Amino acid sequence: MNKVLLLGSGGREHAIADALKRGGAKIYAVMPHKNPGIAKLSQDYVVGPLSLGFVRELDWVKFKRVDFAVIGPEDPLIEGMADMLEDKGIPVVGPRKNAAIIEGSKEFMRDLMKKHSIEGFVDYFVFDSPSKVEEFLKDYDKPFVVKPVGVTGGKGVRVMGDHFKTKEEGIKYAKEVIEKKIGGVGRVIIEEKMIGEEYTLQVFTDGRELSGMPLVQDFKRAYEGDKGPNTGGMGSYSMENHLLPFITKEEYTKSMKILEDIIAALRREGRTYKGVMYGQFMLTAEGPKIIEINCRFGDPEAMNVLPILKTNFVDIAWSIIEGKLIKAEFMEKATVVKYVVPEGYGTPNPAKNEVIKVNEERIKREGALLYYASVDERGGKIYTTTSRSLAVVGIADNLEEAEKIAENALHHVSGRVYMRHDIAKKEMIEAKIRKMKELRGS
Repeated sequence: MNKVLLLGSGGREHAIADALKRGGAKIYAVMPHKNPGIAKLSQDYVVGPLSLGFVRELDWVKFKRVDFAVIGPEDPLIEGMADMLEDKGIPVVGPRKNAAIIEGSKEFMRDLMKKHSIEGFVDYFVFDSPSKVEEFLKDYDKPFVVKPVGVTGGKGVRVMGDHFKTKEEGIKYAKEVIEKKIGGVGRVIIEEKMIGEEYTLQVFTDGRELSGMPLVQDFKRAYEGDKGPNTGGMGSYSMENHLLPFITKEEYTKSMKILEDIIAALRREGRTYKGVMYGQFMLTAEGPKIIEINCRFGDPEAMNVLPILKTNFVDIAWSIIEGKLIKAEFMEKATVVKYVVPEGYGTPNPAKNEVIKVNEERIKREGALLYYASVDERGGKIYTTTSRSLAVVGIADNLEEAEKIAENALHHVSGRVYMRHDIAKKEMIEAKIRKMKELRGS
């Protein structure tokens, strides 16, 4: 039986742990917060930081008592956790530091696409001077997006028309990114604003071959009707045919080709990328374009695809490590993820350290899955942190049924919490279909 080191404590990692357990693995987890779901699935676990120093000194690592590692979040990958573990003889499902930079630096990602003439490219401009970015934007006559170059957990990007109305507001935020080093780097990217619908394509890769997963669309805005601040995602859905209602098979193929070209470009530059790659796309009137590339599973998107994975996840992991990728097969099922978050999530003061009551048995009886996310279990009680608390997942033969299962499960969670009830509702999906028809002129 494989012994697997799992790093992370979110909903994504709970879904990974569940998939590893189904594959016959014994799990040894490192969690910044005690996730009760991961704790139950683990042979052993420790609560502690996902820092190189802390993980290096664990007995499981020092004495090489695990067969391989799966790293859930982006920060440890970007900092070189895969390098450290592999140097100690522990193979990793996840890219080394020189390849994880594809998420660590949006500037690197854009430069790579430009240098290798990869499709799905957008105009971008990089600045490290507040006066120069102001000078540039004053004369820029298109709607634009402001992005910190570094990592901000999905919360640093601001889009004209959505998060700020005037050019002056955009200039103010762009200068703030540089001056306050938002994302850890005093550099900002200005990109042309893309019009269309966002979607996610995740792939397994051994550095050469790719195996695609079902497409997922998430809902990033905090409040119903896609209003409010950007979040890491309030919920998501996938379809039984593994496409989305507004995406064709040809557009899926084009999206896969873009990711294949990015993997190949990295390899040509001596940056072999092994693990999971997450492509965030915008489907525009001209076709798929890249918003960003992430070096791990999406959260919530992992919870859409891993529960319907038919292929043994442990076998996939070994095929990535050994450079002999096997094709991942998925059930033909629709999935809907709905998050439960602390009151005030998305604002500076979410309801932290509040008790959440979760009736796990009733959620199970609704036919839903439960994945704990950023919670802390203490003394048999579950407490909120400042981030998303837990997610429920409905799985069914069609989207409408999957949405009902997830929605019914939400009734069995209580406390100072909030959830979006409109995730994957029929009217939300129909609005997206209409929007793409209008953009395509059909």
